[in-house]
Amino acid sequence: MIIKKHIPNFVTCLNLLSGCIGITEAFKGNLVNAALLIIAGAIFDFFDGFIARLVKASSPIGKDLDSLADVITFGLLPGVILFNLLSTNDNLPLGIKYIPLIVPVFSALRLAKFNNDPRQTGSFIGVPTPANALLIGSLPLITEFNSDLNLNFIIFNPLFLILLSVIMSILLVSEIPLFALKFKTFNWKDNQITYIFLIISSILLLSIKVAAIPLIVILYVILSIINNSVFKKTK
Repeated sequence: MIIKKHIPNFVTCLNLLSGCIGITEAFKGNLVNAALLIIAGAIFDFFDGFIARLVKASSPIGKDLDSLADVITFGLLPGVILFNLLSTNDNLPLGIKYIPLIVPVFSALRLAKFNNDPRQTGSFIGVPTPANALLIGSLPLITEFNSDLNLNFIIFNPLFLILLSVIMSILLVSEIPLFALKFKTFNWKDNQITYIFLIISSILLLSIKVAAIPLIVILYVILSIINNSVFKKTK
C-alpha cells in the first residue's frame, strides 16, 4: 500500500527527468531530441494524474511536485528551445535573444495561478503549459519531419519567434476559459466539443503529421471560445 501511494509521484519525477534531459539536449543543439522529451514529459504528466485518481493517492505534495516538474518540462525547456532557434540569427542584439525566456516565467505564473484558482478544477483558465510546450516543441520537429512543407523560413524568422514567445506567454495567464480533455461520461451531449476536437485533431495528425500540432493548439483555443459562447448557452 505504501508503494502504491508513491507511484504517481514516481511518474511525475519521470516528467521532471524528461525536462532536465531535454534542457541538456537543447543546449547541445539537439532540438529534435529536446522536443521529443517534451512529448515524453506530456505523456508522464497525463499518467501521473490518471494513476493518482486510479489508486486514490492524490496529495498536496503530489500537486506541488507536479507543478515543479511542469515548470521545468513545459516552461524552461520550451523557452530554451525558442532561445536556441532565435540564436541561429547572428545579427540580433544580445538582449533580443533572451525574450523567449519569458515563457518559463509566465509558465510559472500560470501554474501558481492554477494551483490556487478554484475555477480550474474541471476546466482551465488560460492555455495549459503542456499545450504551449507542445506547440513550441513542434517547431524543430516540423523542420525534421515535415521538411517537404518548406516552413523553415517561418520557424527561424526572428519576428515570428519573438511574437510567438510574447503571444503564448500572454495566453498562458489569460482569462480565456478552456475545456479540459476529461470524460465524466462518454455520451455525445456532455462531451460534444471534446469529441469534435479529437476527431479534427486526429484528421490533422494523419494528414500533415507533426505540422498539425500548432494547428491543434489553435483549434483548441477556438473551440473553447465556441464552447463558452455557443454550446454552454444551449445546455
